[in-house]
Amino acid sequence: MAFENLSERIQKALRNLTGKGKISEDDINSASREIRLALLEADVNFKVVKDFIKKIKQEALGKEVQESLNPGQQVIKIVNDELTKMMGESAVSLNKSKHIPTIIMMVGLQGTGKTTTVGKLANRLMQKEKARPLLIAGDIYRPAAVDQLEQIGDQLKVPVYSEKNQKDVAQIVQDGLRQADKNKNDYVIIDTAGRLEIDEPLMAELERVKKVAQPDNILLVVDAMTGQAATDVAKGFDSRLDITGVILTKLDGDTRGGAALSIRAVTGKPIIYTGQGEKLTDLEQFYPDRMASRILGMGDMLTLIEKAQQDYDAKKAEEVAEKMKENTFDFNDFVDQIEQVEKMGPLDQLMKMIPGMANNPQLKNVNFDKKQIVYVKAIISSMTKEERENPELLNPSRRRRIAAGSGRPVVEVNRMIKQFKQARDMMSKITKGNFKGMDNLPGMNSPMGRMAMRHMGKKFKKNKKKRMKVKRYHS
Repeated sequence: MAFENLSERIQKALRNLTGKGKISEDDINSASREIRLALLEADVNFKVVKDFIKKIKQEALGKEVQESLNPGQQVIKIVNDELTKMMGESAVSLNKSKHIPTIIMMVGLQGTGKTTTVGKLANRLMQKEKARPLLIAGDIYRPAAVDQLEQIGDQLKVPVYSEKNQKDVAQIVQDGLRQADKNKNDYVIIDTAGRLEIDEPLMAELERVKKVAQPDNILLVVDAMTGQAATDVAKGFDSRLDITGVILTKLDGDTRGGAALSIRAVTGKPIIYTGQGEKLTDLEQFYPDRMASRILGMGDMLTLIEKAQQDYDAKKAEEVAEKMKENTFDFNDFVDQIEQVEKMGPLDQLMKMIPGMANNPQLKNVNFDKKQIVYVKAIISSMTKEERENPELLNPSRRRRIAAGSGRPVVEVNRMIKQFKQARDMMSKITKGNFKGMDNLPGMNSPMGRMAMRHMGKKFKKNKKKRMKVKRYHS
């Protein structure tokens, strides 16, 4: 999980400040020292760390405490704001051409996942904008690179332009652009060759491709797991090609996060997307403010909601919400919800997007074993149609039959049914606006949890008018 070690260290440093009525300069210095060590261990650029700590101290010692926050929470807010600034403050979109096609040139070293990222970006543009992209196979050196891109194209049903006998990459790109004009494609994504390290022949070739393609976007694909070395790579490519943005891949495998925290500050170029998985759907817009919230254990509810909206059928979601409200949610709905959540990603990562839950000690002891979901599905599959629709029918003899049919112990069947009923009752209360007992959830009553909920409340309030306008427009 990205930033896991850094997140734990920073939260530990700030935990000592929360709840204090007054914070001394020694308290600030002590917390700053811990945060500095945490950032350096996360492989963040030394100069970036130095500037970051200097700003925190200046802000923390020179700012009046807001009435709504205690001194400890004020420091958390300052750290959150500075982390967000370090990563770029706001999300950055692709540059769009006034006339189609918008041309995107992908560059980077070997092994960063560049070709797969070409497919992920094409898929994202198709899903978000109903785009009709054309992919150009410009990596003629890596064995099977063209074949890999063509396989991705087949998978996405996206055309791929290639010339396997052509050795001039600039010519391939020029011919591919003619094809895009002919097909009226609105996006062209150019896959280019990489090397194990930056060298003159590679950069000269990329400069020729840039001259021919005149791209609207030059996106550098960087492996997040390379840490601070990623910033050196970014500087090298930027100095020759003037890149427009960065895509960080393998962010899910980097527990440190140094690349994400350093690149914008060192190069001045934004991180536009992050890759956090191997599937062609695993490409996300990068939001600095949301990432800062995750690092500080304040969750990321907006991304969680967007994931849900992306994978959920709106009509079905309304039906389920009504069933929850009326407390008629049954086992068929339960299985459907499990499958919907599985599409959104690993459950442990989703849980950490909930305010107060990230790095929660109780959460660490929870076993998110995929086998448990398989067992639950097996138990439900062993029920009759009537039993799935009416859980009240499940008497002891029926439960013994279900246990035998699913190959699970009776005690496990009983536990699952009990948990289902408890969850159904709680969901019914929440949908009716009854939040009694929510404060007892792990992490919600912690300083980080309370501040996260206040933080999220402001964001939702800020966007309320906009959402209402959209709702009225569609009605």
